[in-house]
Amino acid sequence: MPTKPRACHSAAKLICRNWLFLFCCSLASTSLTAQEGNVTPFAVKADDNIVIYHNANVLDENGQAFTAKMSVIVTGDKIQALKPANQISANELKSAQVINLSDKYLLPGLIDSHVHLATPPNDLFAKATMRRQAYHGITGIRIMADDLRPITEYARASIAGEIAAPDIYSAALFAGPDFFNDPRTIAANGGIKPGTGPWMQAISDETDLTIAIAKAKGSGAMAIKLYDNLKPELLSKITQAAHQQGMAIWAHGMVFPTEPKDVVAAGVDVISHTCYLAYQASDPKPLTYKNRFPVNAALLQTGDNHLMETLFASMQQQNIYLDATLTVYQQYDQRLAANPQMSPKPHCSLSLAATLTQQAINKGVKIATGTDHIMPRSSAFPALFDELELLAKHTKLSPLAVIQAATLNGAYILKQQDNIGSITAGKLANMLILNADPSADISKLRDQYMTVKRGFMLKPQDMPNITELEMPDEQ
Repeated sequence: MPTKPRACHSAAKLICRNWLFLFCCSLASTSLTAQEGNVTPFAVKADDNIVIYHNANVLDENGQAFTAKMSVIVTGDKIQALKPANQISANELKSAQVINLSDKYLLPGLIDSHVHLATPPNDLFAKATMRRQAYHGITGIRIMADDLRPITEYARASIAGEIAAPDIYSAALFAGPDFFNDPRTIAANGGIKPGTGPWMQAISDETDLTIAIAKAKGSGAMAIKLYDNLKPELLSKITQAAHQQGMAIWAHGMVFPTEPKDVVAAGVDVISHTCYLAYQASDPKPLTYKNRFPVNAALLQTGDNHLMETLFASMQQQNIYLDATLTVYQQYDQRLAANPQMSPKPHCSLSLAATLTQQAINKGVKIATGTDHIMPRSSAFPALFDELELLAKHTKLSPLAVIQAATLNGAYILKQQDNIGSITAGKLANMLILNADPSADISKLRDQYMTVKRGFMLKPQDMPNITELEMPDEQ
């Protein structure tokens, strides 16, 4: 797990200073522009603006139950206090904007823990995707490797209230040099040679890891994503070096050729895609990401494979979260059903992914809710709602446990648990308000009254429609 950050060596300090100088100059420039009249239609109008969300059923800060007849007092973009509604004084009600939420259900804003928005960059598409997320209760997203040049600007614009969007937390990608002929890396590195930009770096045994990580940090990333073509010893060194600079490590379940047990042993913070972990029980194992093949389902479908038991126990002991992405495997199933002759065949099914996810849950592994999927324009809701419903249907997680995975757990993997993830005084006013109780039926998350993002109110019926220009129909 992350160790206490240490100072960079002198070369890395210079890199840090140079990148941070450029970043701060950019922020200063945009700040001046805002002061000169930048439009911020999605920001609260004053830091001392007080809103009382009154008499609601509020999810407690541990995500265990809704408490009736509670009021949340928001000042500016922060939660100031949470009290029983009958303890709100007449003077408090008189001095605030009051939103009466009798019979409504108030919970933290949701977090999609696996999103790609700029591979390749498409400004209209990205902003439409984020708009749909923000208007439907998603107040945070984890970017899992993209061109961070536009992503960092979206993150700034979201915080400033210039666009309707979740808060954005990004990773830079590290992989071996052979990975960077992948068309996606070419698309995400326009104007430069893939593997040479700070947001997507080709890493070898000769790489100065301290400098490489400092560059990634300077590009706006808060984490390193380990993707492909990294051997166990190098993967472990990257993890240790990143933790020393206060960077999280997010990894695939298998970072080919490094097998899952060695990814776990390195002490990464989050592992994505349940079925990549299934390669631990496969013999042989794929040597590269590009040459993946189906996992050995026969060894895994009963949900008690001893190799997986050992692997999940190790994840639990090290507090490594699992970003299951059941939506990905649902998509595989749908593509295979539409084209039974497709080649290569998907490496895993939804049924097997769910079985393995439940096995991980049984061993105490904490789940995060990522999608790695963007719904077409015709869908009213973002993919996260499918992911939450799949978890509730195909595992033994209760609806409230699924909501906890999408709120508190999402906050922890972002190292933002002090700022988001629960309805707690001092945290950001990121909230989802529902018309119905989701604790017995997870689909009630779709019955939405309002999203509050950093104190700003967004009602789903007010969302501008996504146009065909923004999000063309799939061919």
